[in-house]
Amino acid sequence: MPRTERHQLIRALFDEYIALYAGRDDRLTAKFSDCFSGFTGGGDFLVKDRAAWVDITRQDFAQVPDSLRIELLDISMQDLAEDVVTVTGFFHIHLPIKDHILSQETARLLLIFRQEHGRWMIVNSTISIPYHLVEDGEVYPLKNLHDRNRELETVIEERTRALAEANAKLERLSNTDGLTGIANRRHFDAMLAQEWNRARRSGTPLGLILLDVDHFKHYNDESGHVAGDFCLKALAEAMVRAERRSGRLAARYGGEEFAMLLPDTDLRGALETARRIQAEVWKLAMSHPQSETGIVTVSLGVASCVPVESMAAENFVREADSALYAAKRQGRNRISPAPDASACPRRRPGADDAGN
Repeated sequence: MPRTERHQLIRALFDEYIALYAGRDDRLTAKFSDCFSGFTGGGDFLVKDRAAWVDITRQDFAQVPDSLRIELLDISMQDLAEDVVTVTGFFHIHLPIKDHILSQETARLLLIFRQEHGRWMIVNSTISIPYHLVEDGEVYPLKNLHDRNRELETVIEERTRALAEANAKLERLSNTDGLTGIANRRHFDAMLAQEWNRARRSGTPLGLILLDVDHFKHYNDESGHVAGDFCLKALAEAMVRAERRSGRLAARYGGEEFAMLLPDTDLRGALETARRIQAEVWKLAMSHPQSETGIVTVSLGVASCVPVESMAAENFVREADSALYAAKRQGRNRISPAPDASACPRRRPGADDAGN
């Protein structure tokens, strides 16, 4: 027989074996020679009995009953004699299960065919898989694979959770004032926009308090910046103690200026919160010789409105800021409300609209 035809024969024998094996077809067992020997990929002994190999093959099919996918990488064929041929194939085995391990390994299969009574029979089958030995009752190391997959899933879950925690921590840091531990200006601006839009949709009031430490420059000059930082931290804690209800946001607005955002709060409720903040600051009784009272005090501007279309959140802040400066002009250490209105002021024409 010409060389080309012999190679076609060998390849046909190999392809038939792969098709039957991958399809978990028991007809494969009829092709084992009575003089069979073989070595399984996960085993540690040579099988010298056809009946034993039939049992192993059927055990293989029972362990993994669904079809496999054989990804052929390379093949080598040898024509040893008129009635003996060999073929070696290199491939990836893709099991019908979630498998990140075995499918990445390169398996090697050596088959020896001999012609017996006019039929080509398999006299040797040796498969090598660079993996751990199987456990009792296994052909493929499925238990090990499942265990490894669980380990990988656990690692992935842990790393995903760690990444989420790191991102959450980073988000908290990016939204937190480093000195006082409360929200920073960036977070305040974001929450103001969010609550402004929510209040506009629901038709509920939004309250805002801006407060400033009275004569803080004199306090810093007299007591030093370390004492000034301590003062700001104490004021932030006083604000948090004064208003612990969910949804309230205390923030450092800038320098010695602070803000408190109060969703679902009308002017009366905002003024009550402002008075509690003022009282908590008085309780601190931090000495301030340059102050008329002899202790650290704050001035507070309070505003509240129900946002509607064509209204600007920045104008709402401006109303609270105007009330704050009114409190300062009136002598400091006091609370000044902005005019109460059912709706917030509209955008002022000119420069106020340029940035919108």
